[in-house]
Amino acid sequence: MAEVLVYVDHVDGAVRKPTLELLTLARRIGEPVALALGNGAADTAAVLAEHGAIKVLTAEAPEFADYLVVPKVDALQAAYEAISPAAVLVPSSAEGKEIAARLAVRIQSGLITDAVDLEAAGEGVVASQSAFAASYTTKSRVTTGTPVITVKPNSAAVEAAPAAGAVEALAVSFSAQATGTKVTGRTPRESTGRPELTEAAIVVSGGRGVNGADNFHVIESLADSLGAAVGASRAAVDAGWYPHSNQVGQTGKSVSPQLYIASGISGAIQHRAGMQTSKTIVAINKDAEAPIFDLVDYGVVGDLFDVVPQLTEEVNTRKG
Repeated sequence: MAEVLVYVDHVDGAVRKPTLELLTLARRIGEPVALALGNGAADTAAVLAEHGAIKVLTAEAPEFADYLVVPKVDALQAAYEAISPAAVLVPSSAEGKEIAARLAVRIQSGLITDAVDLEAAGEGVVASQSAFAASYTTKSRVTTGTPVITVKPNSAAVEAAPAAGAVEALAVSFSAQATGTKVTGRTPRESTGRPELTEAAIVVSGGRGVNGADNFHVIESLADSLGAAVGASRAAVDAGWYPHSNQVGQTGKSVSPQLYIASGISGAIQHRAGMQTSKTIVAINKDAEAPIFDLVDYGVVGDLFDVVPQLTEEVNTRKG
């Protein structure tokens, strides 16, 4: 089988879930070869091998941390030239999409972003994407060069598939542009102990119906009982009730969890564009005519301040 190059998203050797999903998808179209860069790159090998990587290419250099994006593109291009893969897969984060786009330009290949599924078709790869706020699913194929594809988080279930995972050091020659933009400082984001919003399997969101920042503890309590991330509608964010980093929607983050619970959210198209690909959607709203109910798998017409605490209590009881 042809090899598929997978770009590894990790933090000091801790592999993030979207990369493991990429390995699952990569096995459908070939044999995964993983590329891990920066501090702790070699420490990723065991987890990557457990999830199907036949080979792990690693490179550790200060340029990956000290400068923005281009050193990583240089390394990805070096890996591409070393193995001549059938496709290149990159997590669909903001940085991932920039890396993928720069690589596609360099190797004169087509680019597909925000894929939600991959399949082998003949000698090529067909990618599925959600379009027009998930009203349509499109299928696309790159016709020029090697497909470079970014894949949205939660597009595939993580599946273990032990493989050799042989570690090989990758020689990288950095381009003149690699040191053009220097990182002058970093501020760690304060941890809430909850999953990353775009990667979470469950998301609980609150909207205008929460009626104040002080009331968001109701949403947070349900999220914590489920081990979920907390989201917010644009109305809640604009009102200053919750940080913009938690906004779900067209001008916020797109999520695609296994379960999405919308509380006090009317369901404007702007919000729907960011969560409509969720596998199961539950809405709680006291307005029976709210547009969100046209979208959901399960709907509860009621006051969220009555329904959500009861739901939280029931979840905690079953867990106990």
